[in-house]
Amino acid sequence: MFHGTMVAIVTPFKDGEIDEESLRALVEFQIENGTSAIVPCGTTGESATLTHNEHQRVIEICIDAVNKRVPVIAGTGSNCTNEAIEITKHAFEAGADGALMLAPYYNKPTQEGLYLHYKAVAESVNIPIVLYNVPGRTSVNILPETVARLSKISNIVAIKEACGDVSQIMKIKNLCGDDIDILSGDDALFYPLLCIGAKGVISVTANILPGKVADVYRAFSQGDIYSAKEKSNELFNLHNAMFIETNPIPVKTALALMGKVEKEFRLPLSAMADTNEEKLKVVLRDYGLIQ
Repeated sequence: MFHGTMVAIVTPFKDGEIDEESLRALVEFQIENGTSAIVPCGTTGESATLTHNEHQRVIEICIDAVNKRVPVIAGTGSNCTNEAIEITKHAFEAGADGALMLAPYYNKPTQEGLYLHYKAVAESVNIPIVLYNVPGRTSVNILPETVARLSKISNIVAIKEACGDVSQIMKIKNLCGDDIDILSGDDALFYPLLCIGAKGVISVTANILPGKVADVYRAFSQGDIYSAKEKSNELFNLHNAMFIETNPIPVKTALALMGKVEKEFRLPLSAMADTNEEKLKVVLRDYGLIQ
């Protein structure tokens, strides 16, 4: 259902408020450069610092700006199942095409708790759901056996995998077959995961260089595996630069240096250290993104 290069879009702020004009411009920039779907209110969108009203508003702005040209997969995860249902219902009613749901964070549920959490949301809201496994953020790992159980629920259609363990992802593929699509949650693993059957990526790097990230998938889907590998390798240094500090600090700083957003974060996220920003500038210059 969801494939290609999807952007985990940042949430621009200005004077402490959502910068709607910049967000709409970012959506246009993505669509013009071949991005397959817009994913607001994920980790890269600083969802953890948005109020409920702001969270809803960012999703609404993206849906309106996209105007059905590509899918919008709204981040709707929570560590409270009832809250996740509420947020997902809003996204569905607002017109989102899918919901990206990270594993409940901090309370560290068991595998059975994870299964029941996702099952409850899926049964409450008839929207395609993309599971989001990012143990480095949530302190809980959705194991392949749990993914296999969840894949039998009709509207759980994909998983964004950011566990960093290719063998775990291969096990998901072997257990689930075509019952669930795998999406890379790690830019650096995008090409390797395509080789084992992934259908796309939810990308941080696509915020700043969407066309080049899209080229990797386009070449691979056309059967030009060598070209896809070369295009992937060309992006390696940029992928690494996006994680010099905690995401989304580097990518948002890059967008600010490119003149697309204000260099503004929500505490507890803060501006990059000067030394790291200088390292980032070197990489951005190498890719022709800044002067």
